Amino acid sequence: MRFTQHYAGSTVCAPSRCCLMTGYHTGHALVRGNARVPLTPDDVTVAKAMKQAGYATGLVGKWGLGEADSTGIPNKQGFDYFYGYLSQLHAHNYYPKFLWKNEQKVNFRNEVKYPHSRYLKKFGGVSTNKLDYSHDFMTQEALSFVERNKQNPFFLYIAYTIPHANNEAGKKGMEVPDYGIYKDKDWPEPQKGHAAMITRMDGDVGKLFGLIKKLGIDDNTLVMFTSDNGPHREGGNNPDFNNSNGPLRGIKRDLYEGGIRVPMIARWPGRVEPRSISNHISAFWDILPTCAELAGAKAPDGIDGISFTPTLLGRNDRQKQHEFLYWEFHERGSKQAIRMGNWKAVSFHQSHTELYNLKDDLGEKNNVAAKYPDIVKKTEQYMVASNTPSTHWPLKKWRKRKKK
Repeated sequence: MRFTQHYAGSTVCAPSRCCLMTGYHTGHALVRGNARVPLTPDDVTVAKAMKQAGYATGLVGKWGLGEADSTGIPNKQGFDYFYGYLSQLHAHNYYPKFLWKNEQKVNFRNEVKYPHSRYLKKFGGVSTNKLDYSHDFMTQEALSFVERNKQNPFFLYIAYTIPHANNEAGKKGMEVPDYGIYKDKDWPEPQKGHAAMITRMDGDVGKLFGLIKKLGIDDNTLVMFTSDNGPHREGGNNPDFNNSNGPLRGIKRDLYEGGIRVPMIARWPGRVEPRSISNHISAFWDILPTCAELAGAKAPDGIDGISFTPTLLGRNDRQKQHEFLYWEFHERGSKQAIRMGNWKAVSFHQSHTELYNLKDDLGEKNNVAAKYPDIVKKTEQYMVASNTPSTHWPLKKWRKRKKK
């Protein structure tokens, strides 16, 4: 089932993953930006919910919600097994000096240079010999987790870093062992790397499907595939080269559709109708209640998410709908956004609110705020009501509009 109106939790990775894990949007979530703020013991993650329902829980890939020795590490947030990166800066580098296996470091053969003082704690960097490619190791760990738990219910969160850029490598940040089928393309080097990364991941997802079919658990396994934000312009990658955001406006770090509307595909042979398309409006904070319902677990009270299990199972008449979706983002000044039916509002604090009708204007080219002031007012009221103040990410106060 392809979801045509699915949204990431945020327009960058850490807050997006916090929404995915905890069922809250960024007005209520603890982590609302790419800062080192760990989850707390009181946070209830989807992994904790699945664990309570008797599932083995595993995470392979990038975490970003708690550094080593903090309360936010995966093994303290409901995951029985973890292999990958704790730090999002560490995860920039595809050839790291080490990865984490639970709470222990697993050393690689790569030699890494840390460019400047910001990385004295070895959170970023570029390999000088590029021997061990982290993505390949993570794929093997993911497949091994499935093998180990094939006889029992399991929940596996595969948080691949591909096709993120290694920002510390500059224009050579699209790190991949080889360009594969793109080697002889008349393309810039970063575009070859970007495409080769995606193709590499595609093949590894195919390995996962092949394994669960081989193990005889294909018809009893739901797989959901999505992304934590829109396409990026980093590491030399040009998102316009292959039209990465299609008709959508904006990219990563924007609250326009191109920054937050993301691919979402659900596969469950015998339960989810093959090649079906859903226009249900959903977001990352819906994942926790959906998984909890399917597993027979109880989702936490008061979260923002709504289970889309009825949609998955073709019971659209039973599907509850969001009155609105909400985002806030705190880089380059505070911004907020609301999706309310076909209306999309993007607010720039200290300035103005833009309004778009996505039914007629998917590319958000025609700002109709002046034409529909009552709609603008309603979306702004939702924005105010949706924000619980945060000491880490305070919103700037509204500036009073001047009377015309």
